[in-house]
Amino acid sequence: MKRDKIINLIKDWRIALLLVLVIGSLAGIYLVPPNLEKGLEGNLQFGLDLEGGSWLQMEFQSVVVGYSTEKPVGDLIENLQKTLEADVIQIDADHLEIRKSVPRADIEPIFAASGAKIVTYHEGVSPYTADDVKRILSKKVNALGMQDAKINLLTPTRSEYPQYVRIELAGVDMATAQEIVGKQGIFEIRIQTTGDETEHVLFGDRITSVGLPQKDPQYQTWGVGFTFSDTGAQAFREAAIEHGALDNPAAHHLVMLLDNETVYSAPLSGDLVAQMRSGPVRSLSATTGTGDAGLEAAMALEIHLRAGALPVKVDIVGSGSVPAALGEHFKTMVALAGLLALLTVGVVIYYRYREPSIVIPMLAINLSEIIILLGIARFIQQLDLASIAGLIAVVGTGIDQLVIVTDEVLHEGRVPSPNLYMKRYGRAFGIIAVAAATVFIAMLPLALMDLSTLRGFAIITILGAMIGILVTRPAYGKVIMAILSK
Repeated sequence: MKRDKIINLIKDWRIALLLVLVIGSLAGIYLVPPNLEKGLEGNLQFGLDLEGGSWLQMEFQSVVVGYSTEKPVGDLIENLQKTLEADVIQIDADHLEIRKSVPRADIEPIFAASGAKIVTYHEGVSPYTADDVKRILSKKVNALGMQDAKINLLTPTRSEYPQYVRIELAGVDMATAQEIVGKQGIFEIRIQTTGDETEHVLFGDRITSVGLPQKDPQYQTWGVGFTFSDTGAQAFREAAIEHGALDNPAAHHLVMLLDNETVYSAPLSGDLVAQMRSGPVRSLSATTGTGDAGLEAAMALEIHLRAGALPVKVDIVGSGSVPAALGEHFKTMVALAGLLALLTVGVVIYYRYREPSIVIPMLAINLSEIIILLGIARFIQQLDLASIAGLIAVVGTGIDQLVIVTDEVLHEGRVPSPNLYMKRYGRAFGIIAVAAATVFIAMLPLALMDLSTLRGFAIITILGAMIGILVTRPAYGKVIMAILSK
């Protein structure tokens, strides 16, 4: 092909878009940030299968109970808490979350004594509690620089309440994984004395309970309520009196720290000061602000107040590890499988067309599709064996669709006129668009469900179908048209 035709081809928006995405993807893999020392891996995130590491599957020690009663719900909750010695949270008007693993037969008498009846019983936690657990675990592993961790909530069939949480830590041994999950941060409350100086008041073990983020209906501010033990409330009052926080709250902030990092700092409110003048106060609320920012701060503060502890007890019911050497072996085998798939495809389509000017653009477009897909996945998806299977599937379906375009255009072995070419190309594009839509619809449920072994495959397959329809198929149509016109 002549130089001026190549330049005109590159100026076409379809080809230009393809080149920009390929260059951007390569930059994302190798240059953002620079990571050339890892060779072909670059900044790609590899999962447990390919990096080695450990996984833990934990079961929530909690049940969700649907009930009916004509008596005050508060009495029922109080009876459950006293009898079971466990936290009981009201999820909605008809459901309670009992944060303790207790058989149905053991709680039915308590409900009956409170004038209530159990309607449904499920092991697990409410979706809010499950998301809370996921946030806490994510914050803990990210604080340790392990952004490659995968945390999935697992919900049994015919239930809407998550029962398990699975955490995968690539490059982490089993002992470290168990320490990360079980380790609790050191939470401390201090009070400002003079200038930036602060004085210790109490540690997190004096906090007996932490509430959910709540919005004040009068001021529209978000906050988190928490309760001190009797000794904690007394220590807090004595420190406030000693350092002058009751006389000049603005100059003596209450400072909360987690592992020596400040997570909250604010003066005591006027109402709290008035209450503390009369005696110790056990129940407090920390205000974090208004709007979405206030809500996010309240959710973060809730985690800090718990000192990294999960809101519900979990038991490890399954675990496993992949040695780093085995992960490297898998990487090598996966690279060979991908290369072999691409070469096999090249041989087959060359046997079909016997024309390098058609085969080479096909393989180049297919390879560019994989590069773009890896460039996107580098930011949103770990590459595990399921994701690699999705990549290989994209190679196969991509070539299938390019063959459909080529065969439709070269119908009866003749090179069509431009008008006839566009008509045939449009017909071929319609076929592959319907096929891509079918793939998208079929894979969407798997991509949305918390099935850790299948979700990566579904996400990669959907991304591959979208990239093909929006970028690579239109670009190939323009390239093959230029080749046939020659």
